[in-house]
Amino acid sequence: MQAQDVRSVVITVKCQSRPGIVAAFSQVVFECHGDIMDINQHNDKAQDRYFMRMVCQLQATEILALRERLNAVAARVGAYYTLRDRAENTRTLIMVSRFDHCLNDLLYRWRIGELTMQPVGIVSNHPKDVACSRIALGDIPFYYLPVSESTKDEQEDRLRTIIADTKAELVVLARYMQVLSNRFAREMEGRCINIHHSFLPGFKGAKPYHQAYRRGVKLIGATAHYVTSDLDEGPIIEQDVERVTHSDTAEDLVRKGRDIERRVLSRAVMYHLEGRVILNDDKTVVFLN
Repeated sequence: MQAQDVRSVVITVKCQSRPGIVAAFSQVVFECHGDIMDINQHNDKAQDRYFMRMVCQLQATEILALRERLNAVAARVGAYYTLRDRAENTRTLIMVSRFDHCLNDLLYRWRIGELTMQPVGIVSNHPKDVACSRIALGDIPFYYLPVSESTKDEQEDRLRTIIADTKAELVVLARYMQVLSNRFAREMEGRCINIHHSFLPGFKGAKPYHQAYRRGVKLIGATAHYVTSDLDEGPIIEQDVERVTHSDTAEDLVRKGRDIERRVLSRAVMYHLEGRVILNDDKTVVFLN
């Protein structure tokens, strides 16, 4: 292969467990003169379900043929698969409210090349000078969609239009503090990631860190998950915790909590962008290696 023509692609597979799955998909890569660089697999014995992530290298001119052969083998074995060219950044729409720490972290990681996304817009229910006054957005468009009980449905329709116009493939709720409708959650299944300020299940409602402080917790955490119609109950992608003590104030918990939220959300987004996450009903399979 000539180096300038070589592409790296990620293939993910989900199907009922049966013999010959690895052989069938490996043969397709071989037929397209590709090299398998990495492969991870998992058998969910409770569901009798098989998951696989494969990273391959092949000539750019072979990608269309690879997709056609993958369609055929997936139909034959009853599998759902995805194919992603790693050279193409995922078009990502980020939503935020008043707290901009997660947004700032995502944009920083994107700018240094850590996240293979292309931000196509920032959406907020607050004006730009409130939502991200300390962040240089550059050429990233900003959309102000104020939400109230009377405008909620209308603004969600505008959000759908923005997603369509920007061709967004992923929506990230970077501390967007508005509840999205069940309809929107169904439409964006597996394509909308939220960060929750708790190691779920945890303290619900306003000021969760202050609730945690009053209860004298010893661990605080954060959870990144896909959005579903069940509020804060979506398939979990990533979680983390940090130990706290009796000497920490409520403000200390807020500060530490924001740091955890940044880390957890950025890792969840990175795993999604790299094709490491596969939905498994109410859970996920996340291939870390």
